[in-house]
Amino acid sequence: MRDFFVENHLRIFRAPPDMKISFSPPNQLTILRILLTPVFLAFLFSGNALFQQLSLIVFFIALLTDWYDGWVARRWGYVTKWGAFLDPLADKVVTSSALLSFVTLGLVPAWPIWLIVLRDFAITILRSYSEYKGKRFDTSKFAKTKTFLQFVVIYYIMILYVANNTESYRVQYGPTIDRLLDYSLLYVLSVLIAVITMWTGISYLIENRKTIRELYDFSNRVTES
Repeated sequence: MRDFFVENHLRIFRAPPDMKISFSPPNQLTILRILLTPVFLAFLFSGNALFQQLSLIVFFIALLTDWYDGWVARRWGYVTKWGAFLDPLADKVVTSSALLSFVTLGLVPAWPIWLIVLRDFAITILRSYSEYKGKRFDTSKFAKTKTFLQFVVIYYIMILYVANNTESYRVQYGPTIDRLLDYSLLYVLSVLIAVITMWTGISYLIENRKTIRELYDFSNRVTES
Protein backbone atom coordinates (compact mmCIF):
# COMPACT_ATOMS: atom_id res chain seq x y z
CA MET A 1 0.00 0.00 0.00
CA ARG A 2 2.83 2.37 0.87
CA ASP A 3 4.60 1.62 -2.41
CA PHE A 4 1.37 2.27 -4.31
CA PHE A 5 0.98 5.69 -2.67
CA VAL A 6 4.61 6.65 -3.25
CA GLU A 7 4.48 5.62 -6.90
CA ASN A 8 1.32 7.67 -7.56
CA HIS A 9 2.76 10.62 -5.70
CA LEU A 10 5.89 10.52 -7.82
CA ARG A 11 3.87 10.28 -11.01
CA ILE A 12 2.31 13.64 -10.20
CA PHE A 13 5.52 15.45 -9.31
CA ARG A 14 8.18 13.67 -11.35
CA ALA A 15 9.93 16.19 -13.58
CA PRO A 16 10.16 15.56 -17.30
CA PRO A 17 13.65 15.02 -18.75
CA ASP A 18 14.07 18.67 -19.84
CA MET A 19 13.16 19.96 -16.35
CA LYS A 20 16.57 19.11 -14.92
CA ILE A 21 18.46 21.91 -13.19
CA SER A 22 20.45 23.95 -15.67
CA PHE A 23 23.07 26.54 -14.73
CA SER A 24 23.02 28.27 -18.10
CA PRO A 25 23.94 32.00 -18.22
CA PRO A 26 20.30 33.18 -17.95
CA ASN A 27 19.68 30.93 -14.95
CA GLN A 28 22.87 32.15 -13.31
CA LEU A 29 21.56 35.71 -13.68
CA THR A 30 18.23 34.61 -12.19
CA ILE A 31 19.98 33.04 -9.20
CA LEU A 32 22.06 36.21 -8.84
CA ARG A 33 18.81 38.19 -8.63
CA ILE A 34 17.65 36.04 -5.74
CA LEU A 35 21.03 36.34 -3.97
CA LEU A 36 20.96 40.14 -4.35
CA THR A 37 17.68 40.33 -2.41
CA PRO A 38 19.16 39.88 1.11
CA VAL A 39 21.96 42.30 0.16
CA PHE A 40 19.35 44.87 -0.84
CA LEU A 41 17.43 44.37 2.41
CA ALA A 42 20.57 44.56 4.55
CA PHE A 43 21.52 47.89 2.97
CA LEU A 44 17.98 49.28 3.21
CA PHE A 45 17.66 48.45 6.93
CA SER A 46 21.24 49.38 7.79
CA GLY A 47 20.35 52.83 9.12
CA ASN A 48 23.35 54.18 7.23
CA ALA A 49 22.56 56.77 4.54
CA LEU A 50 25.33 55.55 2.23
CA PHE A 51 24.27 51.91 2.46
CA GLN A 52 20.66 52.91 1.87
CA GLN A 53 21.73 54.72 -1.29
CA LEU A 54 23.55 51.55 -2.33
CA SER A 55 20.32 49.61 -1.80
CA LEU A 56 18.84 51.59 -4.70
CA ILE A 57 21.71 50.48 -6.93
CA VAL A 58 21.45 46.85 -5.83
CA PHE A 59 17.71 46.84 -6.50
CA PHE A 60 18.26 48.39 -9.93
CA ILE A 61 20.87 45.73 -10.78
CA ALA A 62 18.43 43.01 -9.69
CA LEU A 63 15.77 44.42 -12.01
CA LEU A 64 18.31 44.75 -14.80
CA THR A 65 19.18 41.06 -14.56
CA ASP A 66 15.47 40.32 -15.00
CA TRP A 67 15.47 41.98 -18.41
CA TYR A 68 18.91 40.73 -19.40
CA ASP A 69 18.44 37.05 -18.55
CA GLY A 70 15.27 36.94 -20.63
CA TRP A 71 17.04 38.58 -23.56
CA VAL A 72 20.00 36.19 -23.33
CA ALA A 73 17.70 33.17 -23.09
CA ARG A 74 15.78 34.15 -26.22
CA ARG A 75 18.79 35.42 -28.16
CA TRP A 76 21.00 32.38 -27.62
CA GLY A 77 18.38 29.66 -27.26
CA TYR A 78 18.77 29.02 -23.52
CA VAL A 79 15.02 28.75 -22.92
CA THR A 80 14.41 25.83 -20.53
CA LYS A 81 11.60 24.65 -18.29
CA TRP A 82 13.83 25.18 -15.29
CA GLY A 83 14.38 28.79 -16.33
CA ALA A 84 10.66 29.27 -16.98
CA PHE A 85 10.04 28.11 -13.40
CA LEU A 86 12.83 30.03 -11.69
CA ASP A 87 12.65 33.39 -13.48
CA PRO A 88 9.14 34.49 -12.40
CA LEU A 89 9.80 33.14 -8.90
CA ALA A 90 12.93 35.30 -8.63
CA ASP A 91 10.93 38.34 -9.76
CA LYS A 92 8.39 37.80 -7.00
CA VAL A 93 11.11 37.30 -4.38
CA VAL A 94 12.65 40.67 -5.26
CA THR A 95 9.44 42.72 -5.54
CA SER A 96 7.75 41.10 -2.53
CA SER A 97 10.83 41.72 -0.37
CA ALA A 98 10.78 45.40 -1.29
CA LEU A 99 7.04 45.78 -0.66
CA LEU A 100 7.14 43.94 2.68
CA SER A 101 10.13 46.03 3.75
CA PHE A 102 7.95 49.14 3.27
CA VAL A 103 5.37 47.60 5.60
CA THR A 104 8.08 46.92 8.19
CA LEU A 105 9.29 50.52 7.90
CA GLY A 106 5.74 51.78 8.49
CA LEU A 107 5.52 53.48 5.10
CA VAL A 108 2.51 51.59 3.74
CA PRO A 109 -0.42 49.59 5.17
CA ALA A 110 0.01 45.84 5.48
CA TRP A 111 -3.25 44.46 4.09
CA PRO A 112 -2.95 45.60 0.43
CA ILE A 113 0.71 44.55 0.33
CA TRP A 114 -0.13 41.07 1.58
CA LEU A 115 -2.85 40.82 -1.06
CA ILE A 116 -0.26 41.67 -3.72
CA VAL A 117 2.32 39.22 -2.37
CA LEU A 118 -0.10 36.31 -1.95
CA ARG A 119 -1.65 36.86 -5.39
CA ASP A 120 1.78 37.07 -7.07
CA PHE A 121 3.11 33.90 -5.48
CA ALA A 122 -0.15 32.00 -6.08
CA ILE A 123 -0.18 32.84 -9.79
CA THR A 124 3.57 32.15 -10.06
CA ILE A 125 3.18 28.70 -8.50
CA LEU A 126 0.25 27.95 -10.80
CA ARG A 127 2.22 29.10 -13.86
CA SER A 128 5.25 27.09 -12.80
CA TYR A 129 3.21 23.92 -12.27
CA SER A 130 1.59 24.45 -15.66
CA GLU A 131 5.00 24.80 -17.33
CA TYR A 132 6.20 21.79 -15.35
CA LYS A 133 3.43 19.70 -16.88
CA GLY A 134 4.02 21.07 -20.38
CA LYS A 135 0.86 23.20 -20.43
CA ARG A 136 0.96 26.71 -21.83
CA PHE A 137 -0.08 29.42 -19.36
CA ASP A 138 -0.71 32.68 -21.21
CA THR A 139 0.46 36.02 -19.82
CA SER A 140 -1.63 39.08 -20.62
CA LYS A 141 -0.18 42.45 -21.62
CA PHE A 142 -2.11 44.03 -18.76
CA ALA A 143 -0.20 41.78 -16.32
CA LYS A 144 3.06 43.17 -17.67
CA THR A 145 1.69 46.68 -17.15
CA LYS A 146 0.89 45.68 -13.57
CA THR A 147 4.47 44.58 -13.03
CA PHE A 148 5.76 47.85 -14.46
CA LEU A 149 3.47 49.87 -12.17
CA GLN A 150 4.68 47.86 -9.18
CA PHE A 151 8.28 48.74 -10.05
CA VAL A 152 7.36 52.42 -10.44
CA VAL A 153 5.70 52.53 -7.01
CA ILE A 154 8.56 50.61 -5.39
CA TYR A 155 11.16 52.98 -6.79
CA TYR A 156 9.02 56.01 -5.95
CA ILE A 157 8.88 54.98 -2.29
CA MET A 158 12.50 53.84 -2.12
CA ILE A 159 13.97 57.01 -3.63
CA LEU A 160 11.94 59.25 -1.33
CA TYR A 161 12.72 57.11 1.74
CA VAL A 162 16.45 57.17 1.03
CA ALA A 163 16.36 60.90 0.25
CA ASN A 164 14.53 61.52 3.52
CA ASN A 165 17.35 59.74 5.40
CA THR A 166 20.10 61.62 3.55
CA GLU A 167 20.91 64.82 5.42
CA SER A 168 21.74 66.99 2.40
CA TYR A 169 18.48 66.11 0.62
CA ARG A 170 16.52 66.34 3.84
CA VAL A 171 17.74 69.88 4.51
CA GLN A 172 17.09 71.06 0.97
CA TYR A 173 13.89 69.21 0.07
CA GLY A 174 12.43 68.19 3.45
CA PRO A 175 8.91 69.65 3.06
CA THR A 176 8.53 68.28 -0.46
CA ILE A 177 9.70 64.82 0.60
CA ASP A 178 7.25 64.85 3.50
CA ARG A 179 4.35 65.65 1.17
CA LEU A 180 5.35 62.95 -1.31
CA LEU A 181 5.87 60.40 1.48
CA ASP A 182 2.58 61.26 3.17
CA TYR A 183 1.04 58.07 4.55
CA SER A 184 -2.39 58.85 3.08
CA LEU A 185 -0.89 59.18 -0.41
CA LEU A 186 1.07 55.94 -0.08
CA TYR A 187 -2.05 54.24 1.28
CA VAL A 188 -3.97 55.16 -1.86
CA LEU A 189 -1.08 54.03 -4.09
CA SER A 190 -0.86 50.69 -2.26
CA VAL A 191 -4.58 50.04 -2.56
CA LEU A 192 -4.57 51.03 -6.24
CA ILE A 193 -1.72 48.63 -7.03
CA ALA A 194 -3.43 45.90 -4.98
CA VAL A 195 -6.68 46.34 -6.95
CA ILE A 196 -4.82 46.19 -10.28
CA THR A 197 -2.83 43.16 -9.10
CA MET A 198 -5.94 41.28 -7.97
CA TRP A 199 -7.74 42.14 -11.20
CA THR A 200 -4.89 40.74 -13.32
CA GLY A 201 -4.92 37.63 -11.12
CA ILE A 202 -8.62 37.09 -11.83
CA SER A 203 -7.97 37.73 -15.54
CA TYR A 204 -5.20 35.09 -15.45
CA LEU A 205 -7.61 32.52 -14.05
CA ILE A 206 -10.34 33.36 -16.55
CA GLU A 207 -8.05 33.40 -19.60
CA ASN A 208 -6.35 30.15 -18.59
CA ARG A 209 -9.39 28.33 -17.21
CA LYS A 210 -9.08 25.58 -19.82
CA THR A 211 -5.46 24.90 -18.84
CA ILE A 212 -6.35 24.96 -15.13
CA ARG A 213 -9.18 22.49 -15.75
CA GLU A 214 -6.82 20.18 -17.64
CA LEU A 215 -4.28 20.32 -14.80
CA TYR A 216 -7.00 19.57 -12.24
CA ASP A 217 -8.34 16.65 -14.28
CA PHE A 218 -4.83 15.29 -14.77
CA SER A 219 -4.12 15.37 -11.03
CA ASN A 220 -7.43 13.63 -10.28
CA ARG A 221 -6.76 10.88 -12.85
CA VAL A 222 -3.31 10.19 -11.41
CA THR A 223 -4.61 10.18 -7.83
CA GLU A 224 -7.46 7.80 -8.66
CA SER A 225 -5.33 5.39 -10.75
